[in-house]
Amino acid sequence: MEKIDYKKQFKRLYGPSAKKVVIVEVPEMNFLMVDGEGDPNTSKSFSDAIESLYTISYTLKFMVKNGGLGIDYGVLPLEALFWADDMSAFTTGDKAAWKWTLMVMQPEFITSKLVEKAKEEVAKKACVSLPLVRFETFKEGKAAQILHIGPFSEEGPTIEKVHSFISDNGSRQVGKHHEIYLSDIRRAAPEKWKTIVRQPMA
Repeated sequence: MEKIDYKKQFKRLYGPSAKKVVIVEVPEMNFLMVDGEGDPNTSKSFSDAIESLYTISYTLKFMVKNGGLGIDYGVLPLEALFWADDMSAFTTGDKAAWKWTLMVMQPEFITSKLVEKAKEEVAKKACVSLPLVRFETFKEGKAAQILHIGPFSEEGPTIEKVHSFISDNGSRQVGKHHEIYLSDIRRAAPEKWKTIVRQPMA
């Protein structure tokens, strides 16, 4: 059986250094996505969305592994895009005004048909956000990123470093603030959490 490690295959995207900001070209990829709004720390819709995305992602993984394709692969990490109608919500800490898209990248052989089949399977379980999950292509293009190690509450200087790098390179920020969560926060200590901080640029 073929085994694919996408984090290794896309190491430039999913394995940055914590020492310096780098520029990456993010290709078009397919994702399972859920949109929502509210404080990620307290919003039930945020945790419901995570549960739905992972439940479908793992259902797809085992459908592919045990089906005709016979391919085994690791489910990719959770990612999030953040923004607000009034971007001052990020500097004032008004997390209730935050808007977000949670997403998990899917391999190229995952099709809309397979996703619908997986959703039918998952519908037998209590999955609150299931109707909100969509399968969509997303292309981010040129972006600056770095690895942040530590709790989410201490990301400020890391984000500032990314923004300064972009302006120092004569570019500007475009698109949405992007985070990729490499750690299982249920098991790892906060000081060891690894989060990729990414910002599209032009």
